[in-house]
Amino acid sequence: MKLLATGAIAVPAVIDGCTPADKKVAADNAEPKFNLDRNPAELKREKELLAQEKFFTAEEMATITVLGDIIIPKDAVSGSASDAKVPDFIEFIVKDMPKHQLPLRGGLRWLDVQCLNRYEKAFKDCTQQQQLEMVDLIAYPKKAKPEMSQGVQFFNLMRNLTATGFYTSEMGVKDIGYAGNSPTQWNGVPDDVLKQYNMAYTEKELKECVSFDKK
Repeated sequence: MKLLATGAIAVPAVIDGCTPADKKVAADNAEPKFNLDRNPAELKREKELLAQEKFFTAEEMATITVLGDIIIPKDAVSGSASDAKVPDFIEFIVKDMPKHQLPLRGGLRWLDVQCLNRYEKAFKDCTQQQQLEMVDLIAYPKKAKPEMSQGVQFFNLMRNLTATGFYTSEMGVKDIGYAGNSPTQWNGVPDDVLKQYNMAYTEKELKECVSFDKK
């Protein structure tokens, strides 16, 4: 949640005349920048986490991406989970909360083993129909068979992290229409309430108070 909510990004330092290898090194060593204010302790912590080596392999990240987009697909309102950079969020969160590392890695391997047994392919290499068939076996805890319990636990965690990552991103916030704090326009106590209590504003109060047109 911290990665997307704070807008932490690695900015590549592109220098004219550098070789592709030099540019890659510069990008890898770039200082992470944040588009929201952070206190010194938070900045230090998050920079340390962002500087760590990748936890997930490329194959695991590919599987996380597919699963995330099944959980939150692109629609007419917003992009998919991967469009909101949810896989990057999950990579970050397992460093910030290491307790998720074993359940996620174990769950990803469990998923691949199940798909290899059924379709002779890892989950990410299965057809979309096969992927959805597999997900249906673990996405509904009350309907899942007992032998799917490990997969159910894994998918529950993936679903929670995907939803958290998506709905704390700029895209997710816009998706739910959250506008944040905004000033109100108040014209004072309604006339019928004033009459009920035999009260009224004085001429001085009416002249000094701001009045908004009712539309």
